[in-house]
Amino acid sequence: MKAENMDILSRYTDLPVIAGAGLAGLSTALHLDRPCVLLSAGLPGDNAASSLAQGGLAAAVGPDDSPGLHAADTMAAGAGLCDPVIVNRITAAGPRTVETLLEWGVPFARTSDNALSLHLEAAHSRPRIVYANGDASGAAIMKTLIARVRNTSRITVLENTELTGLHMENGAIGGVSTSQGFISTRACIIASGGIGALYTGATSPMGCSGSALAIAARAGVELIDMEFTQFHPTALDAGAYPGRRPLISEAVRGAGARLVDETGKNFTDELAPRDVVARAIAAHQQEGHKVFLDARSLSAGPFSQLFPGITAACFAVGINPEEQPVPVRPAMHYHMGGIATDGRGRSSLPGLWAAGEAGCNGLHGANRLASNSLLEAFVSGEWVARDLKGIRTGAGKMACPASVARLSASFTVGNMLMQHAGILRNAAGLKQLLQTLSPHTDCDQNALIAALVAQAALNRHQSRGSHYRADDVSAARPPMHKSKESFGDGALRQTITVRDLTFAKVPEQCL
Repeated sequence: MKAENMDILSRYTDLPVIAGAGLAGLSTALHLDRPCVLLSAGLPGDNAASSLAQGGLAAAVGPDDSPGLHAADTMAAGAGLCDPVIVNRITAAGPRTVETLLEWGVPFARTSDNALSLHLEAAHSRPRIVYANGDASGAAIMKTLIARVRNTSRITVLENTELTGLHMENGAIGGVSTSQGFISTRACIIASGGIGALYTGATSPMGCSGSALAIAARAGVELIDMEFTQFHPTALDAGAYPGRRPLISEAVRGAGARLVDETGKNFTDELAPRDVVARAIAAHQQEGHKVFLDARSLSAGPFSQLFPGITAACFAVGINPEEQPVPVRPAMHYHMGGIATDGRGRSSLPGLWAAGEAGCNGLHGANRLASNSLLEAFVSGEWVARDLKGIRTGAGKMACPASVARLSASFTVGNMLMQHAGILRNAAGLKQLLQTLSPHTDCDQNALIAALVAQAALNRHQSRGSHYRADDVSAARPPMHKSKESFGDGALRQTITVRDLTFAKVPEQCL
């Protein structure tokens, strides 16, 4: 950690600052009714998980579908921890979201009779995934929205710029520090994505390491559901990948691909919820088996036509998916937890909002339903923008701090997270992980987020959804501490702050 003097970006005083230029950040900016500043770590869309989304966006637009059915599937996947009000609001917004994106120019695929073409994905009771450009749906959506942002003069995009700190005045946001300088503002929106890149072999972009969540946590912001980390069942298990591991979309299994081992035996239900399939694959691999996705006989057509991007990734490592089963393994893919938000995107800190994967409003519960993330990103960004329309964010004149501590994000946690806070967890491993992390959490962002995941996982004794405790002793333990609400069957959601880490200190210079 080192202290740095900052320039003052006075021309942006009082403007809402959106940290993150993925789908949630772009949606927030486009739905606002006032000038704003959009921080992008690179070019807009670079290093954003939204750009990599293969399957598409879930919405009840089919003739035999309804938002109610979509909500029921979401609740079932969420294992009793979804907020039903949020689920109903977001699934109800699905058809309108698709209409808006079509109006904005997103080229969703259509059938021969000009109806929207719909994929089926795991744990959905109906085909309801709208998609574009085969398996490049996220990139198509992002390209359209980035062009729209570029043509909207009230949106200022600061490229190669990241959020580096939050500054409070009278208990609320008074300003933010960025890698380019200080902005006095009463409104900051964190839309920086998830934490997947902290895990070895993840499918997430390398920039999705949770640094903005760490900044919020050090400011005392409540996080929630941090223990729920979703492992996609089918990442490509071939070749050397020092960074992001290529994903084999859920839509491939929806199109009829089968999960088999080296003997050709099918050992699990391909269309079960992701946590179930991921654990089945992990258990089979632990028994010494290799696991493959056999997509050689898809009824909808040749693999290369249906999934050109995945075909290219397979060819890059010498695999032809139309002639060979594709080797796969689970990989960290999505974080259900994040900054605790309400139905307006507001956090526990006045003046701070969160949208998309960085926030947690209760949609996903303990396990995200496939392709709900793009829908949530767009809708939650719209919610934040709508909330800001009724709030006066001007007259902020916070003085620039004399110096600000730049915290590192260099401590390597990937292997230990996979080992102790991966698909299978137990108390001994989580305690060992926390002990290893404890000397580093004060001023390293990676270590802090890893510790918050580990602490939340240690606190939750009961296996639920994506959180699987091999030593589940829930029946012998009292209810979890710090419950805010109970949902469905009485299960508890868990909020956590830095001060819940018993070993953690929060130096003044880190705030």
